[in-house]
Amino acid sequence: MKPGWKGVFPAVTTQLKRDQSLDLDATARHLDVLLESGVQGVVMLGSLGENNSLEPEEKRRVMEMAVKTMSGRVPVLSGVSEYSTAAACRYAHDMERLGADGLMLLPAMAYKADPRETMAHFRTVARASGLPIICYNNPLAYHVDITPEMFAELADEETLVAIKESSGNVRRITDIINALGDRYTIFTGVDDLALESALLGAEGWIAGVGLAFPRENQSLWDLATGGQWEKARELYRWYMPLLHLDIPIKFVQYIKLAIQEVGLGAEWVRAPRLPLEGAEREAVLTIIRRGIETRPQLPAPEGPLAPNSGGTGFPV
Repeated sequence: MKPGWKGVFPAVTTQLKRDQSLDLDATARHLDVLLESGVQGVVMLGSLGENNSLEPEEKRRVMEMAVKTMSGRVPVLSGVSEYSTAAACRYAHDMERLGADGLMLLPAMAYKADPRETMAHFRTVARASGLPIICYNNPLAYHVDITPEMFAELADEETLVAIKESSGNVRRITDIINALGDRYTIFTGVDDLALESALLGAEGWIAGVGLAFPRENQSLWDLATGGQWEKARELYRWYMPLLHLDIPIKFVQYIKLAIQEVGLGAEWVRAPRLPLEGAEREAVLTIIRRGIETRPQLPAPEGPLAPNSGGTGFPV
């Protein structure tokens, strides 16, 4: 049942107001900008979407808005990041009812499952709906590692169609392909390994910093997947200091600050996260502003929504 997903699927932030309430209008405007840049899909309510800081009803409102905004123009996926397998199954069922095109499934939160428990969780949620699923493997953040051998055991679950490979070890891409061929579509989930991942066979990129630099992000992926490696390397070298912002523990704050700096959203986050301040904020702003000042000249986009063109109507 592989749906043919490939290309850039940004992990969209959930835009918030200063009082930490949802700003669905701002999130919808950002989705339109991302679509105009050429993305092939969007992932709502992943780690960058602050999934676990939102109430269950809020998450469903975000997805209702995203499905309505995209109106079938590109696939809309939701992260599934719940504290129990039963809650994840309920959420998957609700996403199917709301019209989501797929899911990105994380291990159950707040518990370091062993391999048997991890596979039971993924199998159970896979059978809770008919939606295709990207399996999110990020052992650095979530302390659960889904190995190539485990993916081989899970290969009989037809709804598990893709892997977001975020272990930080690009060898995994080759190991998965050697073991399983094209059984799973591989997405890279680590921004500052995107070019290496494309070279090794990743077919998609669940991008973070590209939320602030969508045209440059799409251009990098298009150059890499088109085999234009010299141009891709040149663009990657400009982009790398920004891409490093996707890695630290405060990546949500860093990327939201970048989104604000380019006029595509606001930096507000949901507690326990807090907006950056002091020397840390200034250091991140220095990287972001240097990237803006030196950003490469790309062909002007067609259509009314040119990122960073001014007049976007986003609050700052």
